[in-house]
Amino acid sequence: MATLFTKIINGEIPGTFVHQDDKCVAFLDVAPMTEGHVMVVPREEISHWIDADAELLAHLTAVAKRIGEAQKRAFDCERIGLLVVGYEVPHLHIHVLPTNSMDDFDISDRAPMQTPEQLEAPAEKIRQALSELS
Repeated sequence: MATLFTKIINGEIPGTFVHQDDKCVAFLDVAPMTEGHVMVVPREEISHWIDADAELLAHLTAVAKRIGEAQKRAFDCERIGLLVVGYEVPHLHIHVLPTNSMDDFDISDRAPMQTPEQLEAPAEKIRQALSELS
């Protein structure tokens, strides 16, 4: 059965994308830990990050870095944090989030579910910053 992320990638469920290529996508988390919280997800369904090959992990990390650089430009934050947890959805994903303190990493303290309309403004900030980095 397809994962929630595969359904988002395939357009069966709405997603607010800021990056897409042949190996992965990046879209805003619908229950963000901070404004602009993005997940980088491989197109291939891989449950655990240690099961991904080194080339794919390198690509995901490079995309996460580029997203992080854009987030740093787009949002007033001290750092860009990364999390690879793997319990929420059994499909490898890297959380990339603007952060100002360790408190931002409390995965149990997330915003309420956001609508695509609510996610569009932070997504557009990230897209604009990505275009400036090109």
